[in-house]
Amino acid sequence: MKHPETKQDSQPGLVRQLGLFDSTMIMVGIVVASGIFVTTGIMAKTIPSAGLILLAWLIGGLLTMAGALTYAELGAAMPEAGGQYVYLYKAYGPLTGFLFGWVMFLVYNSGGIAAVAAAFSEYFGYLFPAFAADKGVWSSPVFSLTVGKIVGILLVLTLSLINYLGLVFGKTIQNIFSTIKIGTLLGLIVLGFALGKGTPVDFSLNPTGMSFGSLIVGFGVALIAVSWAFDGWNNINWVAGEIKKPKRNLPLALILGSLGITVLYLLTNYLYLYALPMTELTGVIRVAEKATSALFGASTGLIISAAVVVSTFSSVNGSILAGPRVYYAMARDNLFFQSVSRISPRFRTPGFAILVQAVWICILVLSGTFEQLLTFAMFVAILFWIAATASVFTLRKKFPDLPRPYKTWGYPVVPLLFILASVGILINTLIEKPVESLAGIGLLLLGIPVYMFWKRRAS
Repeated sequence: MKHPETKQDSQPGLVRQLGLFDSTMIMVGIVVASGIFVTTGIMAKTIPSAGLILLAWLIGGLLTMAGALTYAELGAAMPEAGGQYVYLYKAYGPLTGFLFGWVMFLVYNSGGIAAVAAAFSEYFGYLFPAFAADKGVWSSPVFSLTVGKIVGILLVLTLSLINYLGLVFGKTIQNIFSTIKIGTLLGLIVLGFALGKGTPVDFSLNPTGMSFGSLIVGFGVALIAVSWAFDGWNNINWVAGEIKKPKRNLPLALILGSLGITVLYLLTNYLYLYALPMTELTGVIRVAEKATSALFGASTGLIISAAVVVSTFSSVNGSILAGPRVYYAMARDNLFFQSVSRISPRFRTPGFAILVQAVWICILVLSGTFEQLLTFAMFVAILFWIAATASVFTLRKKFPDLPRPYKTWGYPVVPLLFILASVGILINTLIEKPVESLAGIGLLLLGIPVYMFWKRRAS
């Protein structure tokens, strides 16, 4: 089975330079961003129960592992740049692959980077008040420029340039900052339990006496927040074309990364619950800061802000590194500008794809509309997770002779559990946020005429 390509074999291609550690750090670095520092207090509003909060994080981790085990088979069988785009293309045809890339470029990946860059700017401004994010630089009735937007744009442009100059630079930054991030969280956890002044956690599932229906709905809403915090686990498949020994290292990176992130999230949330009673946790946005202040008896705002800066920096870098590989794969199939399919002969990176992505992200940062767009895109993202996971069944039937050095553990139960659980989250999202969900579907459908344009253009 050969994927249609437009590039000539004589032109430079991507080089396999990512080892197992590099791949795992890219995955962990992308996923562990600002979500773990802010999500739990929001979840407590809908499920004011320590037991249910931890259960939601555990289910999120198990779902991520189920998805990772499935994507491991797909990635090991088709270790190509583009990852999920490639699986959807081969399983369902070019339209499905294009629509994934369309949403990903327009909002999902680009908007996600813009959102995390905004979080970086916010906490960077807290560390260095001269760069306060809300400080105005220029304004008009229709547009305003703030220091936060400038910092976000500079972050995106700097990391895009570094990744343009070579994968070795991008992966080195990722390894360093992801290691610091993991070490910082583990340090806070160990010190919090060893020296902190917390209280025993009440694991009651329904301490406030909520109705069963309210608990189920609230739990579903909490799972949406958890899904957002775990989002990005599949992005490592986008760089499969540059992973050494991908048939071994890609499945291992997915499994080790999913397991590590789940353990880290559970321990961190247990620390929050140990530090703060539910009444003080509910609705708190900067929950990490409040929890560590309660544990150590002093303001730890600077420490937590520094941790968020490191965490978001690593996440932005990993996403900037991975995303262009999808647009590069699309361009090779005549579904994006042909210039995006070019590999720099000197740096061996998809340079023009990195440039196009950087420009669009900067536009989103300037516009300030990415948060609304991301709400639309998350619904569609879950839809594509389901489709890509289901492709493991389609591709086994469609290409039975395709070499599969790794096969999904627990097949077919594990992929089916992931699909069913994701469908449940999707339905709950549609019920709880119908406007945003329908807007996401509308965004997806807008891609169909664009696809028709590209097909006519290529013919």
